[in-house]
Amino acid sequence: QVQLVESGGGLVQAGGSLRLSCAASGSTSINAIAWYRQAPGKERELVAAFTSDTSTHYADSVKGRFTISRDNAKNTVYLQMNSLKPEDTAVYYCYDARKGVRGQGTQVTVSS
Repeated sequence: QVQLVESGGGLVQAGGSLRLSCAASGSTSINAIAWYRQAPGKERELVAAFTSDTSTHYADSVKGRFTISRDNAKNTVYLQMNSLKPEDTAVYYCYDARKGVRGQGTQVTVSS
């Protein structure tokens, strides 16, 4: 059974950076893992995903600031978040689309 565990969230000032990690266990391809976020009172939003071995997709709101990457040897997907803004505050989840499995989420709070 696939299990996803996120880490790396926290409280940061606007303009700061965080790196989220999503460690996958079980039989899956980490290429299928994407990052989502959900803020209070808002719908879940796709933040970043792999669209192929060499291509990625980002929400317009994070383009140029966030980077998704992976380490196949560690079965881990990362989300590097730079130039953070208060509107980036949300619970961030990683989600395996092939297995329909989601992690428990990690809170990111950006103070102004």
